Amino acid sequence: MVTSESQNSSSSEFKGRYDIFLSFRGSDTRKKFTDHLYHALKREGFQTFRDDDAINRGDVIKPELQKAIANSTTSVIVLSKNYANSMGCLLEVEMILKQCKKSNHFVLPVFYEVDPGEIQEQAKNLDFGKKRVMVEQVKGWSAALKEVASMAGMVSQNQSNG
Repeated sequence: MVTSESQNSSSSEFKGRYDIFLSFRGSDTRKKFTDHLYHALKREGFQTFRDDDAINRGDVIKPELQKAIANSTTSVIVLSKNYANSMGCLLEVEMILKQCKKSNHFVLPVFYEVDPGEIQEQAKNLDFGKKRVMVEQVKGWSAALKEVASMAGMVSQNQSNG
Protein backbone atom coordinates (compact mmCIF):
# COMPACT_ATOMS: atom_id res chain seq x y z
CA MET A 1 0.00 0.00 0.00
CA VAL A 2 1.32 3.45 -0.87
CA THR A 3 1.57 5.71 2.15
CA SER A 4 4.46 8.07 1.42
CA GLU A 5 2.50 10.32 -0.90
CA SER A 6 -0.51 12.34 0.14
CA GLN A 7 -3.77 11.54 -1.57
CA ASN A 8 -5.25 14.12 -3.89
CA SER A 9 -8.97 14.61 -4.39
CA SER A 10 -8.85 13.29 -7.94
CA SER A 11 -7.12 10.00 -8.67
CA SER A 12 -5.93 11.34 -12.02
CA GLU A 13 -3.97 14.14 -10.28
CA PHE A 14 -1.81 11.77 -8.23
CA LYS A 15 1.48 11.31 -10.07
CA GLY A 16 3.16 8.69 -7.87
CA ARG A 17 2.73 4.96 -7.50
CA TYR A 18 -0.60 3.21 -7.26
CA ASP A 19 -1.72 0.09 -5.53
CA ILE A 20 -4.53 -0.47 -8.03
CA PHE A 21 -5.32 0.60 -11.59
CA LEU A 22 -9.02 0.26 -12.47
CA SER A 23 -9.86 -0.53 -16.09
CA PHE A 24 -13.54 -0.34 -16.99
CA ARG A 25 -16.03 0.76 -19.64
CA GLY A 26 -17.43 3.98 -18.22
CA SER A 27 -20.82 3.83 -19.90
CA ASP A 28 -21.41 0.33 -18.48
CA THR A 29 -20.14 0.60 -14.92
CA ARG A 30 -18.91 4.10 -13.96
CA LYS A 31 -21.97 5.15 -11.96
CA LYS A 32 -22.65 1.66 -10.67
CA PHE A 33 -20.17 -1.00 -9.67
CA THR A 34 -16.90 0.79 -10.47
CA ASP A 35 -17.78 3.91 -8.48
CA HIS A 36 -18.63 1.79 -5.41
CA LEU A 37 -15.49 -0.32 -5.84
CA TYR A 38 -13.28 2.75 -6.22
CA HIS A 39 -14.59 4.39 -3.04
CA ALA A 40 -14.36 1.13 -1.06
CA LEU A 41 -10.72 0.70 -2.10
CA LYS A 42 -9.92 4.32 -1.18
CA ARG A 43 -11.61 3.89 2.23
CA GLU A 44 -9.37 0.88 2.88
CA GLY A 45 -6.30 3.00 2.11
CA PHE A 46 -5.45 1.72 -1.36
CA GLN A 47 -4.05 4.38 -3.69
CA THR A 48 -6.32 3.72 -6.67
CA PHE A 49 -6.21 5.14 -10.18
CA ARG A 50 -9.28 5.45 -12.32
CA ASP A 51 -9.65 7.58 -15.41
CA ASP A 52 -12.15 10.23 -14.38
CA ASP A 53 -12.74 11.53 -17.90
CA ALA A 54 -16.18 10.67 -19.22
CA ILE A 55 -15.06 11.21 -22.81
CA ASN A 56 -14.42 8.45 -25.32
CA ARG A 57 -10.77 7.83 -25.89
CA GLY A 58 -9.37 7.68 -29.37
CA ASP A 59 -6.99 5.07 -30.58
CA VAL A 60 -3.98 6.61 -28.82
CA ILE A 61 -3.89 5.78 -25.12
CA LYS A 62 -3.33 8.78 -22.89
CA PRO A 63 0.22 9.10 -21.52
CA GLU A 64 -1.07 9.38 -17.94
CA LEU A 65 -2.84 6.01 -18.35
CA GLN A 66 0.39 4.42 -19.54
CA LYS A 67 2.22 5.84 -16.52
CA ALA A 68 -0.53 4.80 -14.11
CA ILE A 69 -0.46 1.20 -15.37
CA ALA A 70 3.33 1.07 -15.24
CA ASN A 71 3.30 2.52 -11.71
CA SER A 72 0.62 0.20 -10.31
CA THR A 73 1.14 -3.12 -8.58
CA THR A 74 -2.33 -4.46 -9.43
CA SER A 75 -4.96 -3.95 -12.11
CA VAL A 76 -8.62 -4.70 -11.63
CA ILE A 77 -10.25 -5.10 -15.03
CA VAL A 78 -14.03 -4.75 -14.84
CA LEU A 79 -15.21 -6.64 -17.92
CA SER A 80 -18.74 -5.70 -18.91
CA LYS A 81 -21.16 -6.07 -21.81
CA ASN A 82 -19.59 -3.31 -23.93
CA TYR A 83 -16.00 -3.41 -22.65
CA ALA A 84 -14.70 -5.02 -25.87
CA ASN A 85 -16.35 -2.32 -27.99
CA SER A 86 -13.94 0.29 -26.68
CA MET A 87 -10.56 0.63 -28.35
CA GLY A 88 -9.36 2.52 -25.26
CA CYS A 89 -10.30 -0.39 -22.99
CA LEU A 90 -8.63 -2.88 -25.31
CA LEU A 91 -5.47 -0.78 -25.37
CA GLU A 92 -5.50 -0.77 -21.56
CA VAL A 93 -5.86 -4.56 -21.37
CA GLU A 94 -3.02 -5.03 -23.81
CA MET A 95 -0.82 -2.63 -21.83
CA ILE A 96 -1.75 -4.25 -18.50
CA LEU A 97 -0.75 -7.69 -19.80
CA LYS A 98 2.55 -6.31 -21.12
CA GLN A 99 3.18 -4.89 -17.65
CA CYS A 100 2.48 -8.34 -16.13
CA LYS A 101 5.10 -9.92 -18.36
CA LYS A 102 7.83 -7.51 -17.27
CA SER A 103 7.03 -7.12 -13.56
CA ASN A 104 5.11 -8.58 -10.63
CA HIS A 105 1.94 -6.79 -11.77
CA PHE A 106 -1.14 -8.71 -10.59
CA VAL A 107 -4.41 -8.78 -12.57
CA LEU A 108 -7.86 -9.45 -11.18
CA PRO A 109 -10.62 -9.71 -13.79
CA VAL A 110 -14.12 -8.92 -12.57
CA PHE A 111 -16.86 -10.15 -14.88
CA TYR A 112 -19.64 -7.60 -14.30
CA GLU A 113 -22.97 -8.95 -15.48
CA VAL A 114 -21.17 -11.06 -18.12
CA ASP A 115 -19.88 -14.59 -18.16
CA PRO A 116 -16.19 -15.27 -18.97
CA GLY A 117 -17.41 -17.24 -22.01
CA GLU A 118 -19.15 -14.13 -23.34
CA ILE A 119 -15.88 -12.22 -23.15
CA GLN A 120 -14.08 -15.08 -24.94
CA GLU A 121 -16.71 -14.88 -27.69
CA GLN A 122 -16.40 -11.09 -27.94
CA ALA A 123 -12.63 -11.51 -28.32
CA LYS A 124 -13.20 -13.64 -31.42
CA ASN A 125 -15.51 -11.10 -33.03
CA LEU A 126 -14.10 -7.63 -32.39
CA ASP A 127 -15.87 -5.20 -34.70
CA PHE A 128 -15.30 -1.47 -34.90
CA GLY A 129 -17.67 -0.69 -37.75
CA LYS A 130 -16.23 1.84 -40.15
CA LYS A 131 -13.34 2.84 -37.89
CA ARG A 132 -10.02 2.00 -39.46
CA VAL A 133 -8.10 -0.37 -37.28
CA MET A 134 -5.06 -2.32 -38.38
CA VAL A 135 -5.57 -6.09 -38.53
CA GLU A 136 -2.46 -6.75 -36.42
CA GLN A 137 -3.73 -4.38 -33.73
CA VAL A 138 -7.08 -6.19 -33.59
CA LYS A 139 -5.27 -9.55 -33.31
CA GLY A 140 -3.29 -8.21 -30.35
CA TRP A 141 -6.43 -6.91 -28.65
CA SER A 142 -8.24 -10.19 -29.28
CA ALA A 143 -5.38 -12.20 -27.78
CA ALA A 144 -5.19 -9.91 -24.74
CA LEU A 145 -8.95 -10.11 -24.15
CA LYS A 146 -8.91 -13.91 -24.48
CA GLU A 147 -6.04 -14.13 -22.00
CA VAL A 148 -7.84 -12.00 -19.41
CA ALA A 149 -11.12 -13.89 -19.93
CA SER A 150 -9.30 -17.16 -19.19
CA MET A 151 -7.89 -15.91 -15.87
CA ALA A 152 -9.48 -16.82 -12.58
CA GLY A 153 -11.52 -13.84 -11.52
CA MET A 154 -14.74 -12.75 -9.89
CA VAL A 155 -18.04 -13.26 -11.69
CA SER A 156 -20.60 -10.78 -10.35
CA GLN A 157 -23.54 -13.02 -11.29
CA ASN A 158 -22.14 -15.72 -8.98
CA GLN A 159 -21.74 -13.42 -5.95
CA SER A 160 -24.35 -13.16 -3.21
CA ASN A 161 -26.03 -9.86 -2.40
CA GLY A 162 -24.64 -9.54 1.04
